Amino acid sequence: MLWQTLSFAELSTAQLYELLQLRVDVFVVEQHCAYPELDGKDCLAHTRHLLGTDSQGKLQAYARLLAPGVSYAEPSIGRVVVNAAVRGQGIAQQLMQQAIAQCEQLWPQQAITIGAQQYLMAFYQSLDFICVSAGYLEDGIPHIDMRRTGR
Repeated sequence: MLWQTLSFAELSTAQLYELLQLRVDVFVVEQHCAYPELDGKDCLAHTRHLLGTDSQGKLQAYARLLAPGVSYAEPSIGRVVVNAAVRGQGIAQQLMQQAIAQCEQLWPQQAITIGAQQYLMAFYQSLDFICVSAGYLEDGIPHIDMRRTGR
């Protein structure tokens, strides 16, 4: 897997199309969830897009890294997605490890907060995230806020 972290301005139109297509395919179509996918946060100056592409250059994994103060007081990782065709191969673990490392580089010694789908709580706990909220519904899907302390 080749990992790239790019600002909105650095994304090619093909990369932007591919990442939006992957997000819509999973979050809107696969999860049957109509929600405002384009929320204005993608193009903010400090937002970073983490792209994981295979040896043929096809996008297989993606996460959006948001600066402190955008979604939470701390930096956050969101829109975490792995192509259905490559799930079960450890790519989600690699994606999150890359996302955490990038957040630590961009915003050193700060906690990272995520709004996690509740069914993935154990996965995020394996990456040292702890629950910091009660469960809540977001777009009809059970979520929980989780935080990883700064290092």
